[in-house]
Amino acid sequence: MEPQETAVLEQYRLYVEMADRVSARRGLTNSFFLTLNTGIFTLAAAFGKPPPPDRAWWLVIPLIAILGQCFAWFYLVRSYRLLNGAKYRVVGALEERLPASPFWRAEWWALGEGRDRSRYWPLSHIEQWIPLLFALAYLSGFLAIVLLA
Repeated sequence: MEPQETAVLEQYRLYVEMADRVSARRGLTNSFFLTLNTGIFTLAAAFGKPPPPDRAWWLVIPLIAILGQCFAWFYLVRSYRLLNGAKYRVVGALEERLPASPFWRAEWWALGEGRDRSRYWPLSHIEQWIPLLFALAYLSGFLAIVLLA
């Protein structure tokens, strides 16, 4: 193997490893926020009592904090998706210089190139809905307490 081919192969290995690390960090981020939100729901269910009607609006302060962390989670997931997308485009460019293209061409082809949702639905698109669903649940709970109090 020529030195340039060796260098491209080594860069490819390193870059695939870096892309994998971004995915692992995304998983850790999701685990953190999922644990946090599950804890919030558990505490609210275990210890939460509806406040008196004249004090229900004070719940807007923790609601803003909780919604803020949901939106932070949403944008972190989005950022990881965009970062991984860029990394895999670079992996594809590097694979153009290699004898095979397992990630860019073969895997994408095997998944139907993302055209058929029954075959493949990108996880990063699905996981973006989770923080929005939590935010909706928090907002619905707040409205139920305030309007029904």
